[in-house]
This record gives sequence, structure tokens and C-alpha cells, in this order.
Amino acid sequence: MQTMEKTVVTIQATVNAPVEKVWAAWNEPDHITKWNAAIDTWHCPWAKNDLRVGGSFSSRMEAKDGSFGFDFSGVYDVVETNKRIEYTMSDGRKVKNEFKSENGKTHITSSFDAENQNPVEMQRDGWQAILNNFKQYTEKL
Repeated sequence: MQTMEKTVVTIQATVNAPVEKVWAAWNEPDHITKWNAAIDTWHCPWAKNDLRVGGSFSSRMEAKDGSFGFDFSGVYDVVETNKRIEYTMSDGRKVKNEFKSENGKTHITSSFDAENQNPVEMQRDGWQAILNNFKQYTEKL
């Protein structure tokens, strides 16, 4: 039996906002729809979130021209308010998000299991672009 070695990708950003504001922007569907896209030609028309252990989330990511899109979903494994969120995506991959508050700023570290269809660098760049959009959006709130 052959086992595949998992590749874990880590991205980071420091948001110039207190952790409570960051937490709300990260988790409330009305906020998620405003930042959850990697590039300007894509958007997130809807999001649902039941933020509790065993709760689920889902959002729609699609090209603004309607040419392509997909649903992103999973179930929460760990929820520690203003500190940590871990979940399992619908395809079984794991994600860990940590929020560290320091001097009115919030440092976010996200680690996720890479999938096998796209190059790891492409996945890292896409997730980092979404995190950068989140940072920009939240700092303007």
C-alpha cells in the first residue's frame, strides 16, 4: 500500500485591527461576501456560517462573468473565539487558522492541506490573495 505525503501550506498576514473586529469580518456572512475572492474578476455571491464545533459553513466563489464557479464548504473541528478555528473541508482536507492579538493588531496564520490537482505554489498564491483581500477589507471597516 502506497501512502501519499501531505503537503501543508502556510500563509500569513497582519491586520491593523483589533482581534474582535477581525473575528467578526472573518466569520459573519455579510462580511465574507465582500472579501472572499482571490482576484477582482471573481466574487462571493453568498456565504453561510454556523460557527461552532460540528457546525458547517459554505460559500460560493465564482467568476463575475458566470463562466466558472464552485462551492467551498466544510465542518468546524475547533472554535476558540478570537483565537483559533480548525475545520475539515468537504474533500477531507484540514485547515487551521490562528489569530494572535498584539498591540491592537491581529496576526493571522492559516495552514491548509494542499490538494493534488493544482501546483502548491498556485494554491499558496490563491489563498494568500484571498487573505490579502481580507486584510484590506477589514482595515477599511
